[in-house]
Amino acid sequence: MNVWWRTLLVIIGARVRVRLGRGLAPTAVGRIRLTTLPTDIDVLRHMNNGRYLSLFDLGRWDLLTRTGLVDAMKRNGWYAVVSSETVTFRKSLELWQRFVVESRFLGHDDKALYLEHRAVVDGEVYARAIIRARMLRRKGGTLPHEELFAAIGRPDGLPDVEPWVHDWAAASALPSTRADAPSVWE
Repeated sequence: MNVWWRTLLVIIGARVRVRLGRGLAPTAVGRIRLTTLPTDIDVLRHMNNGRYLSLFDLGRWDLLTRTGLVDAMKRNGWYAVVSSETVTFRKSLELWQRFVVESRFLGHDDKALYLEHRAVVDGEVYARAIIRARMLRRKGGTLPHEELFAAIGRPDGLPDVEPWVHDWAAASALPSTRADAPSVWE
């Protein structure tokens, strides 16, 4: 993890907000404020494209903590892994520029949870990422959503995942870890 200190600060801040009664409903949008630091920029003096995903992780930590999912995961021996992600850029974030990472759950299907993250400046979207994450058990195996919702409750108003997100997930999928996946260039 290349943003250790920021991650620690975000998790502590999220826990404080929960204690102050500012947790989030699973359908809410989480927001954290960040600033583009010198370690975030590339030789073109704007935020490096790879850094966006690292900073969107911070939004995910805030969202998972404030919705209570992190505590449920810890209690039950679960963890989440990102299985695919895509990011689209609109405008560059410059050095020392302040921005907000907005994060929300998009919904789920039978295998994954979907999230959206946005980098926003003064209400304007600069970049957006769609994340597909799978819930796994520390003892092994994939966590069925029935078990997840039995432990945390199925939130009311959780939206259906839009068809284009399913199309993207299918189009970007690699073979199962149990199947061969040779690197052959055509």
